[in-house]
Amino acid sequence: NAARWVMGSIDLDPASSAAANQRVKAGFFFDEATNGLVQQWHGNVWLNHPFSRKGNKLWIEKLLDEFGTGRAEQACCITFAATSEKWFQPLAAFSQCYLSPRTNYYLPSGKLKRGVSKGSVVTYLGSDVARFASGFRVFGAVKDSI
Repeated sequence: NAARWVMGSIDLDPASSAAANQRVKAGFFFDEATNGLVQQWHGNVWLNHPFSRKGNKLWIEKLLDEFGTGRAEQACCITFAATSEKWFQPLAAFSQCYLSPRTNYYLPSGKLKRGVSKGSVVTYLGSDVARFASGFRVFGAVKDSI
């Protein structure tokens, strides 16, 4: 809801499922079969990609490319707060909310996975950083873009 409020809508969730989209309510979503890594993105994007050592780098590179070209006009991306990881470093240039307490994640099946062992962060790519800070500060510390 906070991401939708900040961006005005969620036009695309490029790494989703039908079950997850019942919560996200994106206008469009790509599931595992349609593979969001090979599709063009558009509009306001919510990204909760499948976390993996190999996949994190690929999804973040794709996010930055789609935002850089302007196809993704705004994006909110949730990841582990893996500040020491090379794939995470480009995200540090943007506004972020370090979520507290730890966030549990919904699996593609719609089942809630509890007991997440790492902290999470939502990174905002867009021009309305004040609105992002206003909408997300209730979830944790907000860092402005650098």
